Amino acid sequence: MSVKMKTLKVGMIGVGMGAGEIIPVFDTMPHIELVACADVNPAILAAFQDRYPAARTYNCAEALCKDAEVDAIWISTPNRFHAPQSILAAEHGKHVVVEKPMALDLAEAQQMVSAAKRNGVLLMAGHTQSYSLPIRAMRRIIASGALGRLQAVHLWTYSDWMLRPRTADELDPDQGGGVPYRQTPHQVDTVRLLGGGKLRSVRGTTGQWHPERPIPGYYSAYLEFDDGTPCTIMHNGYGYFVTEELVPWSKGYIRYNAQERVAVRRAQVAGERDEESEKQSMRIGGKDQTRVFSEWFGGKHWSPVDLGLVVVSCERGDIRHSKNGLFIYDNDGVHEVDLAADLSVGQRRSELDEFYDAVVNGKPLFHDGAWGLATLEVGLAITQSGRERREIMLNHQVEVAPDYDKDLPVPYLDKA
Repeated sequence: MSVKMKTLKVGMIGVGMGAGEIIPVFDTMPHIELVACADVNPAILAAFQDRYPAARTYNCAEALCKDAEVDAIWISTPNRFHAPQSILAAEHGKHVVVEKPMALDLAEAQQMVSAAKRNGVLLMAGHTQSYSLPIRAMRRIIASGALGRLQAVHLWTYSDWMLRPRTADELDPDQGGGVPYRQTPHQVDTVRLLGGGKLRSVRGTTGQWHPERPIPGYYSAYLEFDDGTPCTIMHNGYGYFVTEELVPWSKGYIRYNAQERVAVRRAQVAGERDEESEKQSMRIGGKDQTRVFSEWFGGKHWSPVDLGLVVVSCERGDIRHSKNGLFIYDNDGVHEVDLAADLSVGQRRSELDEFYDAVVNGKPLFHDGAWGLATLEVGLAITQSGRERREIMLNHQVEVAPDYDKDLPVPYLDKA
């Protein structure tokens, strides 16, 4: 006998490209319903209404937060609005998911955490690839001790992030523009999850290389965990070489192919690119929204995308991604672990599952405000370290909960 699941009713503030990425996954989850949205763009509101005829639309965040039917608010607005809108939603008694980056600085993030606690609601720092099944399986193997103690984590990516269309606020570092703000959450969340959560210090640098893009498009950092475990991360978003080229089965999961990247770069340098039109075409109802997001998340095999290549080294073996899961190198040779999942959609679906289970079923929320604040601290420290050319000590780190994913099945461990 099947048990009917309670429906979680969600309102979305900001229905731009971030929303365009998550909406196709919402549509696969019948127990989570998008019932309302708020946006300042009338065309976006009309497109949302067309897709969800029964939904309500608002032209300001406060009106949506007053909607009594809404249980939770999904915030995917420009970065400068993340903190004030999260606090607004919490003050109206709504649970909150905020997209990356959580906030522009630590003071904002602390205010968000305080507002959620004060109003008895949940705050989730969403949209990082630490939710993906291969990363979670890596963590289970590390925690099991099957390969001995964790010794090092290395993660690097080359992407076309700087070639993607940007609005004026996205080209302003003071509003959270650039790869260090927008992409460190993926990598930092991932390595923190793998290493236990508590980093001790950061030594990093950032790079802003193209005058036509007045934001940093590069960062690299050496991170050290409390127990001395070393970690390196790097993201080059300028799109000349892309990490996908190193993965023979990974085809079509980057935003632009090689020829398209050349054309985009030339238009960018010449100042002839209509980025607002490109943006609009990828938002809900746009002609490219399905191609860019629905099809992008329709692949069945793992791709580096914006996370990059991850190599975990333990005392008695290494772990990295494979086509369908993981390659594990141990004393008995190489093992490919098939995780038997749609790896492209899994990250965002796991995010929604964790939030639903926390709000509806009272289960722990692992990626909460304190976790998000700790990840933000590392990203900000990379920029500070590069500016001041010194190691930055961290003060807001939190551990991974000991029962995180304790029941996640991993065939390699089951066989062992």
